[in-house]
Amino acid sequence: YEEGRVVHPAGVRTLDGDDPYFVVAADRGTATFSDIANEIAADAGFWLDDAFASGGSTGYDHKALGITARGAWESVRRHFMELDVDVQSDPFTVVGVGDMSGDVFGNGMLLSRKIRLVAAFDHRHIFVDPNPDPERSFKERDRIAGLDHSSWDDYDRDAISPGGGVFPRKLKRIELTEEMRSALGTTSVQMTPHELISAILKAPVDLLWNGGIGTYVKAKTETNDDAQDRSNDAVRVNGRDLRCRVVGEGGNLGFTQAGRIEYDRSGGRILTDFIDNSGGVHCSDREVNIKILLRIAERSGELTRDARNELIEAVSDDVVVAIVDDNFDQAQILSQEVAASADRMESYEDLMVRLEAEAGLDREIEVLPLTETMLERTRTGRGMARPELAVLLAYAKRHLTDELVDSDLPESAFFESLLIGYFPRQIAERFEPLILAHPLRRQLVSTIVANEMLNSQGATFVSRLEVETGAGAAEIVRAYRTARGVVGASARWRDVETLAGSLDAEVLRRLLAGVDGLVETITRWFIARRGTEPIVDRIEAYRSGFVEIARGIRTMGPKQWQNRLERQVKRFVELGVPEAIAMGHVFQTELVHAPDIIDVATDTGLPLSDVGSAFYRAGQVFHIDWLERQIESLPATTRWQRWATLSLRQELMNLRRAIVERVLAGGHDGDIGAAFGTFAEAKAIERERLAGLVGLLRRDGVSDSAAVVVAMRQMMTLVGRP
Repeated sequence: YEEGRVVHPAGVRTLDGDDPYFVVAADRGTATFSDIANEIAADAGFWLDDAFASGGSTGYDHKALGITARGAWESVRRHFMELDVDVQSDPFTVVGVGDMSGDVFGNGMLLSRKIRLVAAFDHRHIFVDPNPDPERSFKERDRIAGLDHSSWDDYDRDAISPGGGVFPRKLKRIELTEEMRSALGTTSVQMTPHELISAILKAPVDLLWNGGIGTYVKAKTETNDDAQDRSNDAVRVNGRDLRCRVVGEGGNLGFTQAGRIEYDRSGGRILTDFIDNSGGVHCSDREVNIKILLRIAERSGELTRDARNELIEAVSDDVVVAIVDDNFDQAQILSQEVAASADRMESYEDLMVRLEAEAGLDREIEVLPLTETMLERTRTGRGMARPELAVLLAYAKRHLTDELVDSDLPESAFFESLLIGYFPRQIAERFEPLILAHPLRRQLVSTIVANEMLNSQGATFVSRLEVETGAGAAEIVRAYRTARGVVGASARWRDVETLAGSLDAEVLRRLLAGVDGLVETITRWFIARRGTEPIVDRIEAYRSGFVEIARGIRTMGPKQWQNRLERQVKRFVELGVPEAIAMGHVFQTELVHAPDIIDVATDTGLPLSDVGSAFYRAGQVFHIDWLERQIESLPATTRWQRWATLSLRQELMNLRRAIVERVLAGGHDGDIGAAFGTFAEAKAIERERLAGLVGLLRRDGVSDSAAVVVAMRQMMTLVGRP
């Protein structure tokens, strides 16, 4: 890849498109094999040079950083939050696959001093500590992790609780002590090593931590041949037979996908290996992209190779923080989607149909439900399993990335800050011009944007909005980034996330969903207006007004409106939510009107506070707030019911704005009360008819959209619509 031109090796004829990006992962050999691979790349003149294989003597040592384990631990931490367990302060029991010399297992078992490691095994030994002391066992694990080529046989027997031990796997039979039987939940007094390993996998503990090699769990409906791992046929168990509460998959292929789903459907908490252990691959990606950048600096004489190597090492902490944060975000959005998926199954079906047509998804291979199954789940209200959602999130991110690469979005100046922010601060400050000229700029921007957006809004976000609004992917991204900037979503998410571990998981989910809902509604608002001005200009046009409305919203509406919302705030405070965050959560539902308020204030020249008061007063005076609440309570179990609800909600928002514009057109020098009085007098007949109709609805109840449509038709007479 020379000066923007792809140069092929001599004698090579290409039959497909040019794609000069090719890297390798020297699995289990990053310390030595990566250096060999990079030497070959350098000798061949490959443009990536020593970025061809990550790791090695001048890259990031995954084991030394503990990055794969640290990333997977974020999934574990998120799962336990839902169980009201803080893995850093509450003792919890663990069984595992691996030993302390291993990268993932060893690093993982040192991430909390509250781990009570009951049992573990590798290819040599079986370790059992029936009633471990967390602090003493942590110190012993830490000690043997520092040994060269350690094994469980190095574990100090005095540090093992009574009844435990270390047993070579070559033994014919192992006697189980009373303590071992109790810890493993078995009545057997004697087992073969294979039987004991199976019992460990099925132990009644809090966490199964897989940091080893091999496939140990399948589904009941599968055979051992389906697992494609003959060496572990004798110990393999079924997902539904696991008794652990959570699984962390630091290692690859520990479960078949069907085994994961079976375990999840049996009440366990699990994602997938490619989600849990993505930190390692993510680390390699960042290393490669940093090296590509710094190679340009080397060629221009701005940096020597030694100085480059020192810089790569100096920013390793920043790289780790970014990776760990991303792992937590992925685990968090998957957790949120599990809770919400049952209410919008058609969205997941639409996504899968699209991915099948455009992104090579094969439902059978990925063990995803077919259309008939999805219809049945819709009827029964059963949502998606976590491992299914993990697959869809991965495909959705890749597909969105490809769509964005093929658009003009990566060239937008607005996204330059995201690209610069991707690199560690020390590098970004020194080489910003080179970052903007990065050979993979388009791919990086597209990947960063897709990852960030779907980690916050979910796998179906783009596909839903494409179907429901007719907008393209790049247009949706622009509207989303505008909405996110206008509402200050990052700060809102951050404020809620600081409460993780201190609140009930369902309360935390509702708080996060509140921010997500606000962002989505404002995104739809900007999509509907399809402006062509730059994103930064749109944000500047609405951001300060939005902040002003958010600060004063508590006093903008009439007393009855305030009292209703204050009661909601009080309920959240009683659930442990700090008052300021509870206030922000409850009142942000009313901020969906902020862009309209800003527009009307701009058009009329009236203060935002006056226009805001008019919007919220209109909701009370003309029964709009009450009707909105009825719309929210309507059944939405089918695609068409949900779309009808969306349409009604949007039309009611438009109607509120139209009414306020008519009210304010009467003047009265900013006296909102007088303006409403004049309008009410002029529309006395229409108001009386509306009040009578709403009275009937209150008496009979609103059970379907027909009643709402009738009420809205009557409201339209207030603004002169037939």
